Amino acid sequence: MIRVLLADDEAMVRAGVSAILATDQEIEVVAEAGDGSAAVEQVRLTRPDVALLDIRMPKLDGLAAAAEIRKVHPRTAVLVLTTFGEDAYIARALGEGASGFLLKSGDPRELLAGVHAVADGAAFLSPKVAQRVITHLAGGRLAQGAAARERIAVLTEREREVLALVGSGLSNADIAGRLHVVEGTVKAYMSAILNRLEVRNRVQAAIVAYEAGLVPRAPH
Repeated sequence: MIRVLLADDEAMVRAGVSAILATDQEIEVVAEAGDGSAAVEQVRLTRPDVALLDIRMPKLDGLAAAAEIRKVHPRTAVLVLTTFGEDAYIARALGEGASGFLLKSGDPRELLAGVHAVADGAAFLSPKVAQRVITHLAGGRLAQGAAARERIAVLTEREREVLALVGSGLSNADIAGRLHVVEGTVKAYMSAILNRLEVRNRVQAAIVAYEAGLVPRAPH
C-alpha cells in the first residue's frame, strides 16, 4: 500500500484529488493538510511514502515544504501537483528534491502513475512539463548530441525504442500499451537503460534521449 499525504489549501481540490486516488486500491491517503507547515508536521507524524503538495499554500509554500520534508523524513518522496507550470517553479521544485511535477490540468491517470512512480523511487514529470525541462536543459550545457549518440550506442534496438518513448514523456503503462508488452517488461527495460546509460532516473534518461535525437525538438 502506498501511503500518501495530500496538501492543498483548497478543500474542494483536496476532495477531488482524494477521490481520484481512492480509485486505486494500492493508494491510501493517510493525512491531509491545508498549508505547508501542517504538511511538514504531518510527514513528521505519519511518515508517508509520498507527499503530494500544491505550490501556493499559506504559512509555507509547497516548494519550501518540500525542502523541509527532505530534512524531516528523506524517505518521503515529494510529488508537486499544481496549476502553475512556470519554468521557475519547475526548476525550484526539482532543485528542492521533488521527485515529480504534475499539472492539475493533466489526465487523472497521470496523477496515479506519478504516485506509483515516485513511491518506487523513480522520477515522474507530466508530459508537458517533461518536454519543457528537456528543451530547457538541452538548449544549455547539456546539449552534447555527439556524446549522447555515443552513449546510446550500448543500447539494444528495443531499448532505444523504449528510451525514445520515455523522452516523449510516456509512462511505463503507456509504453507497454504502445509496444504491446506487459508493464513489468517495460520496467525491466528501464532498469537496463538506466544501468547502461549510468543515469539515476528517467528524467536524466529522457534528457539523453533528447540530446541523441531520439525525440523531435519542440518548435519555438
